[in-house]
Amino acid sequence: MTIVLYGIANCDTVRKARAWLQARAIDHRFHDLRADGIDPERLDTWLETLGWEQLINRRSATWRQLPPEQRADLDTTRARALVLAHPTLIRRPLLEHGATIRVGFSATDYETWFQQ
Repeated sequence: MTIVLYGIANCDTVRKARAWLQARAIDHRFHDLRADGIDPERLDTWLETLGWEQLINRRSATWRQLPPEQRADLDTTRARALVLAHPTLIRRPLLEHGATIRVGFSATDYETWFQQ
């Protein structure tokens, strides 16, 4: 089962997650959201599993740069359109391991997840 870590290469938290995986020789693939974008079907799965509230990083520079009218009254449909247009809105890192999807990085949480 392939582990995929989604993020952007210059994000400090993504770097920490990648270093953690590499230090433990955990085979994974890195998907750069800025360079490679996001597949609409995969985004639909994330939205269904996590909800847009957990998926979108409302503290990101990308979010703050959006006009207020684009940020207002979000629902799943509008959030989906925003993320497809601006993949860096996704909270990072996002780790996908089979049916498991995790957002953010905590060494303690990763230890727990990978022991299961």
